[in-house]
Amino acid sequence: MFRLFAPSHPAYLRAVRTSAWYDLVVTAGFATPWTYALVHDALSKFGDALGLGALPVLDPIEILYANLMGSVVVVWALLRIINPLPVHGLFDGTARTLFSAWQGYALAHGAPRWLWLFFVAEVAFGVVQLVPWWRARRTDLMGLSAVQPHGDAGR
Repeated sequence: MFRLFAPSHPAYLRAVRTSAWYDLVVTAGFATPWTYALVHDALSKFGDALGLGALPVLDPIEILYANLMGSVVVVWALLRIINPLPVHGLFDGTARTLFSAWQGYALAHGAPRWLWLFFVAEVAFGVVQLVPWWRARRTDLMGLSAVQPHGDAGR
């Protein structure tokens, strides 16, 4: 059985660090124009060989956006690897929710189907990092309502 831990639990920080290692491995190749050309070629060949779709020909704006995304994600990943904090998991889970939304949008509009592999990873890491915060907040709110009766709110 899979058990989610509270944001302050050491296992939660391991999850934050694990998601950071995943990000570093997956996005480091996007950080420079030269490495992105290699990643782009590999993803295109992979998708084409499996019948999952190839990427369009590279253009300077696509390269720029890939490099911006790769650079920011690499720095963010290094921060979470070197000094993982509970709040990093909250922000990373939120970012993964946004990434998942945009990946879903791209998939719905004809992106290569191999993108599903990354979509599943984004959703999974997002859930692992956000659900403990949701549960902690829900527990805190339930504790408040038990401590403070509704009739005494105005005193």
